[in-house]
Amino acid sequence: MKIVVIGGTGLIGSKTVAILRQGGHEVVAASPQSGINTITGEGLKEAMAGTQVVIDLANSPSFEDKAVLEFFETSGRNLLAAEAAANVRHHVALSIVATDRTDNGYFRAKVAQEKLIKTSGIPYTIVRSTQFLEFLGGIADSSSDGKTVRLPPILFQPIAADDAATIVADVALAAPRSGIVEIAGPERAPFDEFIARYLKAVGDPREVVSDSEARYWGGRVGEHSLVPLGEARLGRIGFDEWFRRSRAA
Repeated sequence: MKIVVIGGTGLIGSKTVAILRQGGHEVVAASPQSGINTITGEGLKEAMAGTQVVIDLANSPSFEDKAVLEFFETSGRNLLAAEAAANVRHHVALSIVATDRTDNGYFRAKVAQEKLIKTSGIPYTIVRSTQFLEFLGGIADSSSDGKTVRLPPILFQPIAADDAATIVADVALAAPRSGIVEIAGPERAPFDEFIARYLKAVGDPREVVSDSEARYWGGRVGEHSLVPLGEARLGRIGFDEWFRRSRAA
């Protein structure tokens, strides 16, 4: 089977490409560096020739509200048009758990991307994921004044990138769901506990505080804003195992 992975050189993309190639599939790791650009449309027609499945893992280079919305709308329209012309049979996109329940510019842009997919006429599956364990350090930094990390009092259930890639690959090889699959890590705990656990593991002395006024990437969030509300497919790699692997790597 020929599978095109948009964003195939990124964190999740590179792992997904490796899994699918190990399964014997013909996989194109698409990126602007490889001459396939969903914003300009360069190389899309050629890449789609003979393709059965497209996995869209593209991410915006800017998180500014207007820029990220323009990125996902332009990229989505160009990619879906090329897929329709090539009669692609399954469009898989990676999105975010609670993207329609959280108010910030990035999440609103992902909602716009999902709407394009749902109305495209192409059979699809949207995989909504919780945050990746690999981003715990970045989250701490974004919420810190240098000495203290302030986080909203919410639940958190991050997933390892390896687990996310495995599930995305599985979904891509299955029949289109024409709906949403939610995925999350195996451990759920208060946000501040997860971040404090990470900082302690890396020897970071910053204090972690739960603060009801704190925001998540600029947006207000509720207790269940970052975790699945219903059925979700859970990864197998918990924090301790992920941290051991990341240190070894």
